Amino acid sequence: MKHRLKEFSNELKESGVDVAFINSTENFFYLTGFHTDPHERLLGLLVFPEADPIAVLPNMEKGQLREAGWTHDVIGYADHENPWQLIKERMEEKELLSVQKAGIEKQVLSYGRSESFFGLFQDIEIEDIESRLNEMRVIKDDHEISIMKEAAELADFGVRVGTEALREGVTEMEVLASIEYELKKKGVAEMSFSTMVLFGEKSGQPHGNPGDRRLKEGDFVLFDLGVVWKGYTSDITRTFAFRTVNEQQREIYEIVREALEASLAISKPGTRIGDLDQTARDIITEAGYGDKFPHRIGHGLGINVHEYPSMSHLNDGVLKKGMTYTIEPGIYDPSIGGVRLEDDVLITEEGAITLTKTPKELQIIE
Repeated sequence: MKHRLKEFSNELKESGVDVAFINSTENFFYLTGFHTDPHERLLGLLVFPEADPIAVLPNMEKGQLREAGWTHDVIGYADHENPWQLIKERMEEKELLSVQKAGIEKQVLSYGRSESFFGLFQDIEIEDIESRLNEMRVIKDDHEISIMKEAAELADFGVRVGTEALREGVTEMEVLASIEYELKKKGVAEMSFSTMVLFGEKSGQPHGNPGDRRLKEGDFVLFDLGVVWKGYTSDITRTFAFRTVNEQQREIYEIVREALEASLAISKPGTRIGDLDQTARDIITEAGYGDKFPHRIGHGLGINVHEYPSMSHLNDGVLKKGMTYTIEPGIYDPSIGGVRLEDDVLITEEGAITLTKTPKELQIIE
């Protein structure tokens, strides 16, 4: 983590930022190596261009931060204490309150906390430092990639458990429970998002909610799931047919698979990000289902399951070695069911590697 802090401190120096206040749990983890959810309590990291950083968190987590390897200053506080007063006192002690420009995460810092932070200083200029942190996080190092490969393997395992739980009359929630139970046994404490198991017409809802719908012959079965593993996430979608499949179902499945494979084929360093979306969208539109594909092709993936960059056709950025993201085209029609196929993708010098390995060919579950 030291090299990340050093790189970020150098960025602050070049930008003329005297102090940056990191408030998001994700960026706190990225820069400290410690992940925690303090709920309503303040969690923060003060980073300076020259001085050592200062972490701020409840006393209850102070020891865990040290165990994670943090060797710099820590302000711990009890529930009856005002952490902002402690921050002010520590910065006065270290002669760090002469601030002209401060950096914040504009999309994260609440109005109330911004008032408390700005109140530490006099007439300061504000700069959004979130975009720089996004640029740092978008390129994964070898350690991050190894963890994300493990997270993807667990997602593949979850899909396999789901298919093995399918039987006539089982409910979506029963299959979902089987998936999460088996993943818990593997050591997974948290899912990346609310697991989706959708049958039949409900698979035609891009973000449907699992319930008591029972499985019957001829249904599409859509799984969308991922895990949080050692601080990083995975995200996979696969669609299966139960016992039988009609021609229209087979048609939309093959269109979606073609769109996914075409986007994967052009995924390499230097490719315009928006072209991934446009390539898949053109295939689906030319097949007559353009209005049935309502979302972007994918999203960045890492500490957050949805993070920078947005993989929409409007994005003029380019792919770079070390980027990780999803590709997930879909066609949704409740009258026949929906299909979405999603892979986790890593960009290397040679091109794209899929971290998720579950086959994408249409499988009929008996």
